[in-house]
Amino acid sequence: MSPRLNQLVEAAQAGDRAAAVGLIEQSYQRVYAFLRRLAANEADAADLTQRTFSRVWQALPSFAGRSSVASWIHGIAYHVYVDWRRADHRTESRPDDWWSACPAAQSPPDELAAGADLAATLYAAVERLESGLRESVHLHYYQGLTLEETAAALDVAVSTIKYRLRLAVGQLRKELDAAGGASAVSRPGPHSLHSTP
Repeated sequence: MSPRLNQLVEAAQAGDRAAAVGLIEQSYQRVYAFLRRLAANEADAADLTQRTFSRVWQALPSFAGRSSVASWIHGIAYHVYVDWRRADHRTESRPDDWWSACPAAQSPPDELAAGADLAATLYAAVERLESGLRESVHLHYYQGLTLEETAAALDVAVSTIKYRLRLAVGQLRKELDAAGGASAVSRPGPHSLHSTP
């Protein structure tokens, strides 16, 4: 992801605890946001994020740089989530007010008001996707990982990610067409899925 993360990993591997803390600080919010979307509530996401960084710490000496630091960490987070799901945890449905709170407040108030319902509709539609599609969308579009990083995090081929994303965007367009909001899938912005690989 960034040269800074690579430097932090190298320093942490050499025993620099401040670098390890920096690595966590640089990555924590993105990993937490990814896990919050998957786990469906903040308490579970916080617990899973802690587990993720515990595993990152344990695996740090063996990180060889064959993937980016971001995809490596997100891959660990994804596997922590899968292990948690296999232990029979069920996701909870998310109330509309939770979805409304998700968008970042970076737009002017009038755009936020107009976009909040559309963003909630899009997030809810993404959540209804089959798990492989949903996880690919979360990592690529919401977490900003490249196709290669997304593939590495999910341990699948890049062609599989491209296929999943095309399929997901197509399904989302159909669903939003029916709801009257298909422009969210093609309109650039933090609440949209703006490119099809």
